[in-house]
Amino acid sequence: MSTESAAVAARPAAAPSLTGVFVRLKLTLLRNGLRQSTGRTLAYVSSVIVGLLFASGVVVGLIALRGNPHVGALVVLLTGILTLGWAAIPLFFPASDETLDPTRLVMLPLRPRPLIVSLLVASLVGIGPVVTLALVTGSVIAVADGAAAAAVGVVAVVLVVLVCVSLARAVATASVRLLTSRRGRDLAVLSGLFIAIGAQGVNIAAQKLGRPDGLSVLEPLGNILRWVPPVSAVGAVDDAGHGEYGRALAGLGLTVLALVLLLWWWQRTLTTLMTSPDSSTLQAVEKDSARRSGERGLARLLSGGRTGTVILRSLRYGWRDPKSKMSWATALAAGLLVPVISAVQGNGSIYTAFSAATLLGLQMYNQFGQDTSAFWMVASTIATPRDAYQELRARALALALVAVPYVTLVVIGSAALIGPWSAFLEVYGLSLAVLGALLATGALSSALFPYSIPSEGNKNVAPGQGAIAWFSLFGGVVAGAVLCAPLLGLTIWLHVAGLHHLLWVLLPAGVVYGVGIAVLGLRLAAPRVAERLPEILGAVSKG
Repeated sequence: MSTESAAVAARPAAAPSLTGVFVRLKLTLLRNGLRQSTGRTLAYVSSVIVGLLFASGVVVGLIALRGNPHVGALVVLLTGILTLGWAAIPLFFPASDETLDPTRLVMLPLRPRPLIVSLLVASLVGIGPVVTLALVTGSVIAVADGAAAAAVGVVAVVLVVLVCVSLARAVATASVRLLTSRRGRDLAVLSGLFIAIGAQGVNIAAQKLGRPDGLSVLEPLGNILRWVPPVSAVGAVDDAGHGEYGRALAGLGLTVLALVLLLWWWQRTLTTLMTSPDSSTLQAVEKDSARRSGERGLARLLSGGRTGTVILRSLRYGWRDPKSKMSWATALAAGLLVPVISAVQGNGSIYTAFSAATLLGLQMYNQFGQDTSAFWMVASTIATPRDAYQELRARALALALVAVPYVTLVVIGSAALIGPWSAFLEVYGLSLAVLGALLATGALSSALFPYSIPSEGNKNVAPGQGAIAWFSLFGGVVAGAVLCAPLLGLTIWLHVAGLHHLLWVLLPAGVVYGVGIAVLGLRLAAPRVAERLPEILGAVSKG
């Protein structure tokens, strides 16, 4: 063997491209995920089809708007929404892509700079970047006018896609400790709520834009957003089409600067993440223990007996348990959203404030099922109807601590936003009566129709108990409406008789009636809880 051959043989084999490895890893994770079940495969294929159809429809619509004097403001807003979506995806859907978690790479001998390049290229593989590429391309076509604008548009498309993907990666890396913690999982659970609120906002915006010259309302917002990167890159295409090359160059420069800063921030946070200790070490635990060594806040104000303990436990469940938090957050947001949307659409009524009392009152239903498997510890403390009454009363008080101030604020806001103020006392009194009636029927329903809430997954009812849950909910709501019939009859009579100056009596009447009916319902439910405790325990433990 010659010396040259020996040198070649002794030379180490060239390491495979890190970028190629990560792209193959992304494709392998995708393929293996789809192999897990047919349902997952169908869901993914359906999402791809829907995403492509949506992108195609938007692109066709943007091209059809080409030449409209206000299309520039529309594409600027669309690009801004896309960017915001990419920033929010890692926060609300941290488990959607396993490669978003860089802590899986901590033990590998990888340097941050080549790792960032590889992760960025791998991130371009997927339906999200394809849809984004299509939407940005459609936006550029809609505003590009002339060869110069087309050339700027090619650069703008590349920059916008890179900035969006880099932003998602940087946010995921900076918040990975949060996203893998309990609070991060809570944030993911709340994603459905934000999507629902956002859908209502899109619905209202679509109605506004559907009017003649509706796009003109976007001009003030577009003039501001066009200087925010990466939106400025799309704005640069519009500027180049109008011969404003200085503004176009500035817009592209802002986007390039944003991309550089994002990559720098991503590299810095990635280096810190891969070299710093985990927050779950002993020091963090010691700090947490020291912080909690003394009771603070509401715990100091509550009594040390059963009532104070149960109130504190119920409020902590609502704050810490993901499903309880989701239920509470949905009720609070929807109760406020209904009057606001009605007012924005121009057909609002102060009576929409009843949604706040109704949705909060429904939190009293299936009280024991909300405890899941931990209810056996509560059941061990209930031996008599008096124990059951104290338990139910404390749970109702915990709900009232949140519901009464919230209902008050919603009714006041509805009177100020929608009006008239003359109906405030009437609506406020009826709202408190509705809340009291639902507390009563919720306590009875919890005793007579308990059902299990699975701890894992997205289901709120255990298999085989769906009929019980529906009957409990709708039967209780109907019963609550029947219980409010006396006050509703009094309200109608006062209006028909023209005794509007006496409508103020509905406020004290609503307070007294709501408290009285709630106490009556708790007292009727307590002996049934004590008698049916083994059945309740068995029903809520099925999940």
